[in-house]
Amino acid sequence: MSSGDDQRSQAFAKPTFSEAQACALVESVFGLKVSKIQPLPSYDDQNFHICVSRAKDTTDGPTEYVLKVSNTESSKAPDLIEVQSHILLFLHEAGFPTASVCRTKADNVASLVSVDRGSEVKSYLVRLLTYLPGRPVAEVPISPQLLYEIGRLAGKLDKTLEKFQHPKLSSLHRENFIWNLKNVPLLEKYLYAMGQNRNREIVEQVIQLFRNEVMTKLPHFRECINHGDFNDHNILIESSKSACGDAIYQVSGILDFDDMSYGYYVFEVAITIMYMMIESKNPVQGNPA
Repeated sequence: MSSGDDQRSQAFAKPTFSEAQACALVESVFGLKVSKIQPLPSYDDQNFHICVSRAKDTTDGPTEYVLKVSNTESSKAPDLIEVQSHILLFLHEAGFPTASVCRTKADNVASLVSVDRGSEVKSYLVRLLTYLPGRPVAEVPISPQLLYEIGRLAGKLDKTLEKFQHPKLSSLHRENFIWNLKNVPLLEKYLYAMGQNRNREIVEQVIQLFRNEVMTKLPHFRECINHGDFNDHNILIESSKSACGDAIYQVSGILDFDDMSYGYYVFEVAITIMYMMIESKNPVQGNPA
Protein backbone atom coordinates (compact mmCIF):
# COMPACT_ATOMS: atom_id res chain seq x y z
CA MET A 1 0.00 0.00 0.00
CA SER A 2 2.87 2.28 -0.65
CA SER A 3 3.36 5.07 -3.13
CA GLY A 4 6.38 7.12 -4.03
CA ASP A 5 6.18 10.36 -5.97
CA ASP A 6 2.52 11.37 -5.87
CA GLN A 7 2.72 12.81 -9.39
CA ARG A 8 3.48 9.60 -11.24
CA SER A 9 1.20 7.34 -13.22
CA GLN A 10 0.75 4.08 -11.34
CA ALA A 11 -0.10 2.13 -14.50
CA PHE A 12 3.14 3.33 -16.13
CA ALA A 13 5.35 2.63 -13.12
CA LYS A 14 4.19 -0.80 -11.96
CA PRO A 15 6.33 -3.75 -13.13
CA THR A 16 4.76 -6.46 -15.29
CA PHE A 17 7.13 -9.42 -15.04
CA SER A 18 5.80 -12.84 -16.00
CA GLU A 19 6.29 -15.78 -13.64
CA ALA A 20 8.95 -17.19 -15.97
CA GLN A 21 10.82 -13.88 -15.97
CA ALA A 22 10.58 -13.71 -12.16
CA CYS A 23 12.05 -17.21 -11.84
CA ALA A 24 14.90 -16.23 -14.15
CA LEU A 25 15.58 -13.13 -12.01
CA VAL A 26 15.84 -15.19 -8.84
CA GLU A 27 18.33 -17.54 -10.45
CA SER A 28 20.46 -14.91 -12.20
CA VAL A 29 20.53 -12.33 -9.37
CA PHE A 30 20.38 -14.50 -6.25
CA GLY A 31 21.64 -17.85 -7.48
CA LEU A 32 18.57 -19.78 -6.31
CA LYS A 33 16.51 -22.30 -8.27
CA VAL A 34 12.75 -21.71 -8.04
CA SER A 35 10.57 -24.79 -7.56
CA LYS A 36 7.25 -22.96 -7.15
CA ILE A 37 6.02 -19.40 -7.74
CA GLN A 38 2.80 -17.52 -7.05
CA PRO A 39 1.94 -13.82 -7.57
CA LEU A 40 1.13 -11.79 -4.45
CA PRO A 41 -1.05 -8.67 -4.15
CA SER A 42 0.77 -5.36 -4.41
CA TYR A 43 -0.19 -1.72 -4.74
CA ASP A 44 2.45 -0.29 -7.05
CA ASP A 45 5.31 -2.83 -6.98
CA GLN A 46 5.22 -6.48 -8.05
CA ASN A 47 5.59 -9.32 -5.54
CA PHE A 48 5.93 -13.09 -5.91
CA HIS A 49 5.85 -15.83 -3.27
CA ILE A 50 8.51 -18.28 -4.29
CA CYS A 51 9.79 -21.62 -3.03
CA VAL A 52 13.36 -22.60 -3.83
CA SER A 53 15.13 -25.92 -4.03
CA ARG A 54 17.84 -26.51 -1.46
CA ALA A 55 21.27 -27.50 -2.63
CA LYS A 56 22.08 -31.16 -2.05
CA ASP A 57 24.73 -30.32 0.56
CA THR A 58 22.48 -28.05 2.69
CA THR A 59 19.76 -28.99 5.15
CA ASP A 60 18.96 -25.66 6.78
CA GLY A 61 18.08 -22.10 5.77
CA PRO A 62 14.85 -20.66 4.38
CA THR A 63 13.15 -22.16 1.36
CA GLU A 64 10.33 -19.60 1.01
CA TYR A 65 10.89 -16.02 -0.10
CA VAL A 66 9.13 -12.96 -1.49
CA LEU A 67 10.62 -11.55 -4.67
CA LYS A 68 9.94 -7.81 -4.64
CA VAL A 69 10.29 -5.82 -7.87
CA SER A 70 10.07 -2.08 -7.20
CA ASN A 71 8.23 0.18 -9.62
CA THR A 72 10.20 2.41 -11.97
CA GLU A 73 9.84 5.54 -9.83
CA SER A 74 10.91 3.88 -6.56
CA SER A 75 13.79 2.27 -8.43
CA LYS A 76 15.18 5.77 -9.03
CA ALA A 77 15.79 6.07 -5.26
CA PRO A 78 18.32 3.28 -4.56
CA ASP A 79 19.61 4.99 -1.41
CA LEU A 80 16.14 4.94 0.12
CA ILE A 81 15.59 1.27 -0.71
CA GLU A 82 19.04 0.42 0.64
CA VAL A 83 18.20 2.09 3.96
CA GLN A 84 14.81 0.34 4.12
CA SER A 85 16.52 -3.00 3.52
CA HIS A 86 19.11 -2.42 6.24
CA ILE A 87 16.33 -1.40 8.64
CA LEU A 88 14.68 -4.76 7.97
CA LEU A 89 17.95 -6.51 8.81
CA PHE A 90 18.43 -4.37 11.92
CA LEU A 91 14.93 -5.07 13.24
CA HIS A 92 15.16 -8.77 12.42
CA GLU A 93 18.38 -9.04 14.41
CA ALA A 94 16.70 -7.13 17.26
CA GLY A 95 14.02 -9.83 17.47
CA PHE A 96 11.17 -8.19 15.58
CA PRO A 97 8.96 -10.39 13.35
CA THR A 98 10.24 -8.79 10.15
CA ALA A 99 11.56 -10.40 7.00
CA SER A 100 15.27 -10.85 6.49
CA VAL A 101 16.98 -9.74 3.29
CA CYS A 102 18.67 -12.26 1.01
CA ARG A 103 21.82 -10.81 -0.48
CA THR A 104 22.54 -10.96 -4.20
CA LYS A 105 25.38 -12.97 -5.71
CA ALA A 106 27.34 -9.70 -5.65
CA ASP A 107 26.63 -9.41 -1.88
CA ASN A 108 24.23 -6.45 -2.18
CA VAL A 109 20.76 -6.03 -0.63
CA ALA A 110 19.23 -5.17 -4.03
CA SER A 111 20.05 -5.30 -7.71
CA LEU A 112 19.08 -2.90 -10.50
CA VAL A 113 17.75 -4.85 -13.47
CA SER A 114 17.24 -3.23 -16.87
CA VAL A 115 14.58 -4.57 -19.23
CA ASP A 116 14.06 -3.66 -22.89
CA ARG A 117 10.36 -2.91 -23.28
CA GLY A 118 10.58 -2.21 -26.99
CA SER A 119 10.20 1.56 -27.16
CA GLU A 120 12.38 2.10 -24.07
CA VAL A 121 14.55 0.42 -21.46
CA LYS A 122 13.12 0.38 -17.94
CA SER A 123 15.05 -0.29 -14.76
CA TYR A 124 13.73 -2.03 -11.66
CA LEU A 125 15.30 -2.62 -8.25
CA VAL A 126 14.90 -6.25 -7.24
CA ARG A 127 15.05 -7.66 -3.69
CA LEU A 128 14.50 -11.06 -2.14
CA LEU A 129 12.97 -11.20 1.36
CA THR A 130 12.26 -14.19 3.55
CA TYR A 131 8.60 -15.19 3.54
CA LEU A 132 6.65 -14.51 6.75
CA PRO A 133 3.84 -16.88 7.80
CA GLY A 134 0.48 -15.78 9.15
CA ARG A 135 -2.82 -14.17 8.23
CA PRO A 136 -3.49 -10.43 7.99
CA VAL A 137 -5.19 -8.80 10.96
CA ALA A 138 -8.06 -8.03 8.58
CA GLU A 139 -8.89 -11.76 8.50
CA VAL A 140 -8.95 -12.56 12.22
CA PRO A 141 -11.18 -11.56 15.17
CA ILE A 142 -9.88 -8.46 16.93
CA SER A 143 -9.57 -8.52 20.73
CA PRO A 144 -8.39 -5.92 23.26
CA GLN A 145 -5.34 -8.11 23.92
CA LEU A 146 -4.41 -8.14 20.22
CA LEU A 147 -4.94 -4.38 19.88
CA TYR A 148 -2.66 -3.85 22.88
CA GLU A 149 0.03 -6.04 21.36
CA ILE A 150 -0.14 -4.23 18.02
CA GLY A 151 0.08 -0.81 19.67
CA ARG A 152 2.95 -1.90 21.90
CA LEU A 153 4.81 -3.33 18.91
CA ALA A 154 4.43 -0.11 16.91
CA GLY A 155 5.83 1.95 19.76
CA LYS A 156 8.66 -0.49 20.44
CA LEU A 157 9.60 -0.52 16.74
CA ASP A 158 9.93 3.27 16.58
CA LYS A 159 11.84 3.33 19.86
CA THR A 160 14.28 0.65 18.66
CA LEU A 161 14.94 2.57 15.44
CA GLU A 162 16.36 5.44 17.49
CA LYS A 163 19.53 3.31 17.61
CA PHE A 164 19.64 2.62 13.87
CA GLN A 165 22.51 4.22 11.99
CA HIS A 166 23.34 4.27 8.30
CA PRO A 167 25.35 6.69 6.12
CA LYS A 168 22.33 7.24 3.86
CA LEU A 169 19.78 7.70 6.64
CA SER A 170 18.96 11.21 5.40
CA SER A 171 17.06 9.59 2.51
CA LEU A 172 14.20 9.07 5.00
CA HIS A 173 13.63 12.84 5.08
CA ARG A 174 10.97 12.66 2.36
CA GLU A 175 9.71 16.23 2.28
CA ASN A 176 6.92 15.89 -0.30
CA PHE A 177 6.02 12.28 0.46
CA ILE A 178 2.22 12.16 0.39
CA TRP A 179 2.02 9.33 2.96
CA ASN A 180 3.85 11.26 5.68
CA LEU A 181 1.18 12.84 7.93
CA LYS A 182 3.13 16.08 8.00
CA ASN A 183 2.07 16.47 4.37
CA VAL A 184 -1.69 16.23 4.95
CA PRO A 185 -2.17 19.71 3.36
CA LEU A 186 -0.88 18.27 0.05
CA LEU A 187 -4.17 16.39 -0.18
CA GLU A 188 -5.85 19.64 -1.22
CA LYS A 189 -4.63 19.17 -4.78
CA TYR A 190 -6.81 16.04 -5.03
CA LEU A 191 -10.04 17.49 -3.63
CA TYR A 192 -11.41 18.03 -7.12
CA ALA A 193 -11.91 14.26 -7.39
CA MET A 194 -14.65 14.48 -4.74
CA GLY A 195 -16.77 16.98 -6.63
CA GLN A 196 -18.84 19.48 -4.65
CA ASN A 197 -20.57 17.76 -1.73
CA ARG A 198 -20.73 17.47 2.04
CA ASN A 199 -17.89 14.94 2.17
CA ARG A 200 -15.56 17.40 0.47
CA GLU A 201 -16.52 20.08 2.99
CA ILE A 202 -15.66 17.71 5.84
CA VAL A 203 -12.27 16.87 4.32
CA GLU A 204 -11.52 20.58 3.80
CA GLN A 205 -12.38 21.25 7.44
CA VAL A 206 -10.14 18.40 8.64
CA ILE A 207 -7.20 19.66 6.57
CA GLN A 208 -7.64 23.16 7.97
CA LEU A 209 -7.88 21.79 11.52
CA PHE A 210 -4.68 19.87 10.89
CA ARG A 211 -2.96 23.08 9.85
CA ASN A 212 -4.19 24.95 12.91
CA GLU A 213 -4.00 22.28 15.61
CA VAL A 214 -1.20 19.93 14.51
CA MET A 215 1.22 21.75 12.21
CA THR A 216 1.67 24.53 14.76
CA LYS A 217 2.63 21.99 17.44
CA LEU A 218 5.12 19.91 15.43
CA PRO A 219 8.18 21.47 17.16
CA HIS A 220 6.89 20.05 20.46
CA PHE A 221 6.46 16.45 19.24
CA ARG A 222 9.11 13.75 19.63
CA GLU A 223 10.70 12.90 16.29
CA CYS A 224 11.42 9.35 15.17
CA ILE A 225 11.50 7.08 12.15
CA ASN A 226 7.95 5.96 11.29
CA HIS A 227 6.97 2.67 9.69
CA GLY A 228 4.09 4.75 8.37
CA ASP A 229 1.75 1.96 7.25
CA PHE A 230 0.90 -0.19 10.29
CA ASN A 231 -2.34 -1.28 8.70
CA ASP A 232 -4.63 -4.31 8.95
CA HIS A 233 -3.02 -5.98 5.92
CA ASN A 234 0.60 -5.29 6.85
CA ILE A 235 0.40 -7.01 10.25
CA LEU A 236 0.36 -10.81 10.17
CA ILE A 237 -1.14 -12.96 12.91
CA GLU A 238 -0.71 -16.58 13.97
CA SER A 239 -3.00 -18.37 16.43
CA SER A 240 -2.34 -20.79 19.28
CA LYS A 241 -4.56 -22.43 21.87
CA SER A 242 -4.87 -21.25 25.46
CA ALA A 243 -5.18 -23.63 28.41
CA CYS A 244 -8.95 -23.24 28.08
CA GLY A 245 -8.85 -24.13 24.40
CA ASP A 246 -9.55 -20.58 23.16
CA ALA A 247 -7.64 -19.15 20.21
CA ILE A 248 -4.90 -16.68 21.13
CA TYR A 249 -3.61 -14.45 18.34
CA GLN A 250 -0.08 -13.08 18.26
CA VAL A 251 1.75 -10.93 15.74
CA SER A 252 3.91 -13.10 13.48
CA GLY A 253 5.00 -10.57 10.89
CA ILE A 254 5.29 -6.89 9.97
CA LEU A 255 5.20 -6.15 6.24
CA ASP A 256 5.78 -3.26 3.84
CA PHE A 257 8.44 -0.83 5.01
CA ASP A 258 8.20 1.19 1.78
CA ASP A 259 6.38 4.11 3.45
CA MET A 260 9.09 4.68 6.05
CA SER A 261 10.07 8.27 6.67
CA TYR A 262 11.10 10.63 9.44
CA GLY A 263 8.07 11.69 11.42
CA TYR A 264 6.87 11.71 15.00
CA TYR A 265 5.81 9.12 17.56
CA VAL A 266 2.30 10.58 17.56
CA PHE A 267 2.04 9.98 13.80
CA GLU A 268 2.65 6.25 14.23
CA VAL A 269 0.06 6.15 17.01
CA ALA A 270 -2.51 7.96 14.86
CA ILE A 271 -1.93 5.73 11.82
CA THR A 272 -2.13 2.53 13.85
CA ILE A 273 -5.29 3.59 15.69
CA MET A 274 -6.98 4.62 12.44
CA TYR A 275 -6.33 1.28 10.75
CA MET A 276 -7.40 -0.72 13.79
CA MET A 277 -10.62 1.31 13.93
CA ILE A 278 -11.41 -0.01 10.45
CA GLU A 279 -11.55 -3.51 11.94
CA SER A 280 -13.90 -2.48 14.76
CA LYS A 281 -17.69 -2.57 14.50
CA ASN A 282 -17.88 0.26 17.05
CA PRO A 283 -14.68 2.26 16.52
CA VAL A 284 -15.77 5.41 18.33
CA GLN A 285 -16.88 3.51 21.45
CA GLY A 286 -13.63 1.54 21.38
CA ASN A 287 -15.33 -1.86 21.31
CA PRO A 288 -13.46 -4.23 18.97
CA ALA A 289 -16.20 -6.84 18.99
